[in-house]
Order: sequence, then structure tokens, then C-alpha cells
Amino acid sequence: MVSSPAVRHLISTRDLTDSDLRSLVERGAAFSRGSVRSGDQLSGLVAGVLFLKTSTRTRTSFSAAALRLGAKLISYGPDDLQTNSGETLEDTAEVLSRMLDLLVVRSAGDPADLRAFAAQSRMAVINAMTADEHPTQAIADLTTLLCRFGALEGLRVCYVGEGNNTAAALALTLSRFKGVRLELRTPPGYGLAPATLRQALANAAASGAQVSELHSMDTAPAGFDVIYTTRWQTTGTSKADPNWRAVFAPFQVTTALWDASPDAVFLHDLPAHRGEDVTAEVLDGPKSLAFDQSENKMYAAMAVLEWCAGAR
Repeated sequence: MVSSPAVRHLISTRDLTDSDLRSLVERGAAFSRGSVRSGDQLSGLVAGVLFLKTSTRTRTSFSAAALRLGAKLISYGPDDLQTNSGETLEDTAEVLSRMLDLLVVRSAGDPADLRAFAAQSRMAVINAMTADEHPTQAIADLTTLLCRFGALEGLRVCYVGEGNNTAAALALTLSRFKGVRLELRTPPGYGLAPATLRQALANAAASGAQVSELHSMDTAPAGFDVIYTTRWQTTGTSKADPNWRAVFAPFQVTTALWDASPDAVFLHDLPAHRGEDVTAEVLDGPKSLAFDQSENKMYAAMAVLEWCAGAR
């Protein structure tokens, strides 16, 4: 096996310095624009992709990214490893680290499981979504915004919907850029986790950004550059309240939201449930960047794989 010169894990965006985050986003944008070409950056390396939950974009983006950068790829499903028969995560990771250079994991569960995988020092571990955070989604989102606007500083972003792992990652990253105004419109009882909101507010205080969370759609989001939503039922989760859809109904993204923010673009991490979290008119409309955003997941994945493998 060809050893990476400097293995780095990406379990949470909290693990990244401001410089690291900016570098990853700028590299993703460079791949997206075609100013940097894929090739042999990961030649001689082997990447594992372990997905315990369903995925279209994230699994495909990391698989395609690894192959485009010259790595070999091994894919695992939820029933493929001996963790199902009682082997510890630490023992599994120790074995895999002697054969793989990178491991991309989607668990939709406790991030402590990924920390267990990352307890060794030979194989880089990348979080492709845990219950609390979706860090590589945020890197793709910021890549999309950088490609569209040319800068992240000063952007005005309104997130509408559940305070889920995508919202958490967005809040933890955008709050680190000067002049950003991030407003989260979340249904009552479905906001950001308190610790996540506190960290985003602390980031904003340090950077000169603004972060706020409201639990109402009584007033239209006005003067925003971006309106962002996600599907109402996050992968791997369920809601205890049988009437939760009624609570979420006022938070559907419709064309009416553009009356107060006429120049805003639309983002969605997909999959979308048309007629539920967003109307088809918005998703397919001229303001929508949702499918460019999904493509940028591959370019962001390329940047993450390079960085974690120490390939640059």
C-alpha cells in the first residue's frame, strides 16, 4: 500500500480551521470551474466507501471523485462488515487501516462511531453524514455559493425547514465568514440543537457574521441572496409527533417567498419531495441551483479526498 504523507480526518466542520475550510471550498470551486483538472492526485491509493444508510448523491459523488482522482475503490453496504457479528469498530478500523488509505462513512448515527474509526493514524476517515452534522454537504453548498457569487463574505442566506444535520453544517460553516447574515426559519420544536446554535453564534461573534433562528413564517424572508431548504424527513430519522406535517406545512418553499427576495437563488440538498418541502415550480424554476449544487458534491468530494489524503 502507498502511504499518504499526512492523513487527516474530517468528522466535523469543527475539526477544520478557518483556513482549512476556505481552502477546501476554494479547491472545490476550482474543480467545478474546470480551472483544476482531475488526474492522478490519488494514484496508488485505495478508498473505501461504507454506507449504512441510503444515498444517491453523497455515495456517487465520493465514488466518482475517488475514481476521477486516480484512486481504486472498494464499496461496502450495511451488511458487509463483521461489525454486524460483534467485532468492535476499533478493531475493524485497525484492520481496514492496513489495507485502505481513506474511508468514507455514512452512518446517520452517533458521530462517536466515526471517532472510533478514526482512532488509528494510517487511514483518513471522512464523515458522509451522521445524525448531528453533514459536513461534506456544507462544503458542497459553500462551493456552489462561491461559484455563483464569487465570494462568501456578506452573503444573506435564509434556511427554511428542520434544524437537521444539513442545517447544522451550514450554520457551523457560513457563520465563519465575515458579514454573512444567516437566518434559520425552523418549525417550533424542530430547531437546531442548542449546542450547535451556540457554536454558530460564537463563530459569528468572532467573524463578524450574524446568525439568528426564528420559528415562524408569519413574515416573508426579505432581502436574501439565497433561500435554502431540505426535505422534511431526514435520512435515518423519524418524528414522534404523528401530526408533524401540519407543523411543517407553513415552511414549504413556494414562489411567494421570492416576493420579498426577488433576486435570491434557491438551494436544496436533495432529494426533494415535490409538493411537500418545496413546490416543483421552485425546484425546476430559473432561480434553482439545486442540480448544480448536487454536481458540486462531487467536486467538493474531490477537494475533501485530496485534503484528507495529504495529496496536495
